[in-house]
Amino acid sequence: MTQAEDGGSNRELYALLHVSPEASDEEIRKAYRQWAQIYHPDKYQDQQMKDVATENFQRICEAYEILTDEYKRQIYDIYGMEGLTSGLELGPKLNKAEEIKEELERLKRKREEEKKAAHFQPSGVILAQLSVPSFLAGHGIMRAMSMNSEIQSQISKNNVIAFGGTLAVKGNDGDAAANAVFRHQLSSVSSIEVMASVGLRGLIGVQTSRQLSRHANATMGLAVSLRDGSINLSNSWNRQLSTTSNASIELILGSDSSVAVGWRKKDKKMAAAGEIRIGTSAIGAVGRYTHRFSSKSHGRITGKIGSSALELEIGGGRKISDFSTVRMLYTIGIQGIYWKLELHRGGQKLVVPIFLSRHINLGFAAGAFLIPTSLYLTLKSLVFKPYYRRREKQQALENMEQTRAQVKEAKAAAEKAQRLLQNVANRKQSKQLESNGLVIIEAVYGNPKVIKSINNNSEEKEDELASQIVDVTLPLNFLVSDSGQLKLHEGVKKSGIMGFCDPCPGETKKLYVKYTYGGNRYEVEVDDLQELILPQEGHRI
Repeated sequence: MTQAEDGGSNRELYALLHVSPEASDEEIRKAYRQWAQIYHPDKYQDQQMKDVATENFQRICEAYEILTDEYKRQIYDIYGMEGLTSGLELGPKLNKAEEIKEELERLKRKREEEKKAAHFQPSGVILAQLSVPSFLAGHGIMRAMSMNSEIQSQISKNNVIAFGGTLAVKGNDGDAAANAVFRHQLSSVSSIEVMASVGLRGLIGVQTSRQLSRHANATMGLAVSLRDGSINLSNSWNRQLSTTSNASIELILGSDSSVAVGWRKKDKKMAAAGEIRIGTSAIGAVGRYTHRFSSKSHGRITGKIGSSALELEIGGGRKISDFSTVRMLYTIGIQGIYWKLELHRGGQKLVVPIFLSRHINLGFAAGAFLIPTSLYLTLKSLVFKPYYRRREKQQALENMEQTRAQVKEAKAAAEKAQRLLQNVANRKQSKQLESNGLVIIEAVYGNPKVIKSINNNSEEKEDELASQIVDVTLPLNFLVSDSGQLKLHEGVKKSGIMGFCDPCPGETKKLYVKYTYGGNRYEVEVDDLQELILPQEGHRI
């Protein structure tokens, strides 16, 4: 399971100094002075301890230098250490955060464009329509088939060219088409496309797009049919309503004129979309809702209603690899009952609609939905889930093997850093014990599965997985304030805290803390980027 970033990768220096990402220069200077008292090399006579102190003091000095420099801090907050080493030159022309961000965005776009220019971007759809009634009648199971493919390439900084084609067969009839599109970026806010298609629905056309404002854009197109010479005009306007939603209006004038209003919303857990279209040949509305149950699985429901459609579609899908997703959908409507199987891999799609019956019988419709659903749930429980658990475990072990040396080195560095914190941490702990204050009695950071086994007092912990946690009791006792409080800031990866390390790179991490306060025992578990404030009555056991 990949660890979500959420900006935490650009906050390690804040974790190192134990300050908030919103900390003032004075707060950063104060934190620097406190850490310098612990890690300044001149405080140690033993050469080994002096070497450890020197190494950590250099880290503290680097963090202080970056976070107290206005320009460097702005760059670091946006792009982290990568931004500081990207070759950006700071000068009098870049004196605002917006200007710095714009320049970094330009450098990032340039790298992405260079990467795109070196590769073609293929995409395509294969549609195979099957019919069970036709097969039972002895006429064959294949109802129709079509293939659509396109290759797009960035031929220069402002120019993109794409070539594609379509082959379609239905019964004894077939058709084909070929198309080409040339796109030119006129400026940072506008572009133009010229397109041509021959064969099926042959046409030539031009389309231009422009960013009207920060939250709005518009597109206008003109197309001429090569078959009958008819002209179609299209206009669309899109506006961002919030960070997760936008709305659109589309107007088409031609042989099949229509006007449509649409809305879309998408966040981490769900996606929803709706459209109402009124045309000269049909009127209709469609709505779709997708809910993500996890990072790998989702459910979807779609409804259509109009002068030529009345349909309900329900189903779900699962991500089976980094690039592949499978989906199964059940459809019932005035055209009959269907199953639909989909495989998405990269830019390629395989779609297989299976026509079951034109007549809507209640028993058959229920069976067509319940039988595959029950079969899937059974296979998921007995086959898929055990398989994916074994695969995830194997991948975790492989990742541990690949990062073993890195983790070993990081743990050794954390232990050395803790060694220099020990005297102060012990004094603070003794003071808190005397006043019945906040004392951390156990704290571990790392793999949530190992932490869960600790909470459940499980004896089934494997040595390999147990290596994916690190004991951070000492550094947390060091961070307890004289007033008996502890705060770890939100949005800051805890692996960057002095005395911590990342025991399982690439995996999700949590922090588990057991502590005493006022004679009572408490425990709490928080995510890597989650704020932690101790003590709290809600943590009481």
